[in-house]
Formats: sequence, structure tokens, C-alpha cells
Amino acid sequence: MDGSEYSRRMLDYITSHSKSFGESTFTAAYTVPQVSLRAIALVGVDAARDYYAEEAEVVLEPIRQLLASHGVQAECVYRVGQPASEIAALAEGENFDLVVMGSHGHNALKNLVLGSVATQVLAACKVPVLIVR
Repeated sequence: MDGSEYSRRMLDYITSHSKSFGESTFTAAYTVPQVSLRAIALVGVDAARDYYAEEAEVVLEPIRQLLASHGVQAECVYRVGQPASEIAALAEGENFDLVVMGSHGHNALKNLVLGSVATQVLAACKVPVLIVR
């Protein structure tokens, strides 16, 4: 999730079809881009950790509230790094049954047919992926 229009469409899909997923457990995930190691050396590891948590919360809190308002309970997590590889690793590491994601993120013009993160997740993830447009 990145807060983009396509992420919102995906959330609309989840909330309107949540009963179709049965007794599912939902996880909302956001990947914070990693700052350079040089920057971390300058500000310190604790400051970088706080920055990552704050950046993730800006995106995840509205998602948490939206899902809860529709009766969908979700664990909200964040990872630091490259989005596609982090999504694939999370899905496989946690034995997800399905990854649901928007077709484009904030850089939708970069890949007009399918966003680059969605394309990379499809290529890297061994878990089935549902792309919502």
C-alpha cells in the first residue's frame, strides 16, 4: 500500500468483498524506502528507525481506520527496502494465501499497463497475486 488511487481502489475491493475471503486474516503492508547508509551514519540508527516508523504510520493509520470502519480487522506492518522484494518476502515468509495489490502506485505513468512494483511482485512472488485496477 502506498496511499495511491490504485491502493484506494484495492481497499474498496477488499472492503466490498471481505465476506468472499471467509475467515481470513488481513495484513496491510507498506514499504518505506531505505535512506542511504551515509545518512543513517549521520543521524544515528535510532533516528532512522523513528523516521521509518513515522513515515509508515502516515500511510498505515488511514488504512487501519478505513478497514476498521468496514469491520475488517487487519494487522498493519511496514518493511524498509525495495517494495517488490519486501512484499514477496513478507507474503512467502508469513505463508500468505493471496497478495492483493493495486495495479499502479504513485508512479503510474512509468508503466502504463501495469505498475513496475506490481510487475516485479508478479515475477518474484510464489504466492498468488490479485491485481486490482
